[in-house]
Amino acid sequence: MNLAAVILAAGQGTRMKTQLPKILHTVVGKPMVSYALETVAALGASQTILVIGHGADQVRVATSNLQPPTSNLQFVEQREQRGTGHAVLQAREVLRGKSDAVFVSYADMPLMRVETLKKLTDLHASSRATITMLTLISDDSMAFGRILRDANNRVVGIVEERDATPEQLAIRELNCGVYCFDADWLWEHVAQLKPAGVKNEYYLTDLVALAVKENCMIEAGVLRDATEMIGINTRVHLAQAEKIMRGRINTALMLAGVTLIDPATTYIESDVAIGEDTVIEPNTHLRGKTRIGANCRIGPNAIIRDSQIGDACEIVASDITGAVVEERVQIGPFARLRAGSHIARQVRIGNFGEVKNSYVGERSHIGHFSYIGDAELGKHVNIGAGTITCNYDGMQKNRTVIGDDAFIGSDTLLIAPVTIGARARTGAGAVVNKNVPPDSLAVGVPARVIRRLNDK
Repeated sequence: MNLAAVILAAGQGTRMKTQLPKILHTVVGKPMVSYALETVAALGASQTILVIGHGADQVRVATSNLQPPTSNLQFVEQREQRGTGHAVLQAREVLRGKSDAVFVSYADMPLMRVETLKKLTDLHASSRATITMLTLISDDSMAFGRILRDANNRVVGIVEERDATPEQLAIRELNCGVYCFDADWLWEHVAQLKPAGVKNEYYLTDLVALAVKENCMIEAGVLRDATEMIGINTRVHLAQAEKIMRGRINTALMLAGVTLIDPATTYIESDVAIGEDTVIEPNTHLRGKTRIGANCRIGPNAIIRDSQIGDACEIVASDITGAVVEERVQIGPFARLRAGSHIARQVRIGNFGEVKNSYVGERSHIGHFSYIGDAELGKHVNIGAGTITCNYDGMQKNRTVIGDDAFIGSDTLLIAPVTIGARARTGAGAVVNKNVPPDSLAVGVPARVIRRLNDK
């Protein structure tokens, strides 16, 4: 079945009380529209139409910048907000004759699972129905319309909650507003919709009545998990969706062999990957494309963004962004790794140590209250407490190079550009503004070499 998708994303979201288009508000670190686009991509849609309206330019830019980008995505604009039927109509000229079926859903329902919607599209393909709709069995009406069935259990209509009789209000099968249509039938009939209701709008639900009138086949895929159908209309709904999505992510990680000491206070985004037997302590935030190896201990109070962490690392109460950390590294507490940092295996970084755009070689040790910026450290380098690479001269950033087995004394200032040779040492409080040869000791302000360490 050649499937096209139409995602409705034109609403203003006035109840959100925001200047940002509603669908660009994030759920677990991603704009909610991205979930809709990922879902239809997983369904195998050959073309995807995003119907935009309010904040159209912002939505175009934000959606085009999603990573990875959505292939075959096109935008159509609903300049007047005249209902769901009118919104789908905007896609007709682009999609007519291009697919066998059209899947229609909403950009503000990020909790819908791919598995649920795959069952819907599979049912549509196997039944060859004119309309296959997603329905929900729930005691909470969620203000959804009720599904009307005849004596033979066939769907014969939808009645909106505000128009329902007391008997109809007792119906527990609800319309979710998610459909799969026969494409040719949809494009012929969506233009036949008539304005209705107090807002004089064109409603997609009225297509069901047209199909019943023509004795067309209507199928329903029945859902029983109401959380999937939470639409985001207020910031309260946004918080509910955030909690549910975090719960799904955390559950999947625990089932895959990750220990979360307190899932309720663990915040992990959907693109994060974590290896087996890693322990995540409370109040830890793992964001973006972060990858964490096996047998690590992360937290408490750690924040890691878009970073690669090797196996058997321990990171306590530290902030890491855009860094690569190899195996068996110990960091923190209260350390910070900034973008471009590469920490080799078995390095230790003490409390309040900071590294930026630097390579730190194997088995090196960075003492507390130190700053290493725009530097290259060899193997087994010791950085004493309070050491600073003075990398910025007011005009440009300059590099510091420290050779293998060097020992930098506490409170040393390294005025870049400068090179400290292998096995060289600096005395405590030294201000080094000239290169120090290998196997030398430099002390003082400014530092001077007072002897070769291998001299007798």
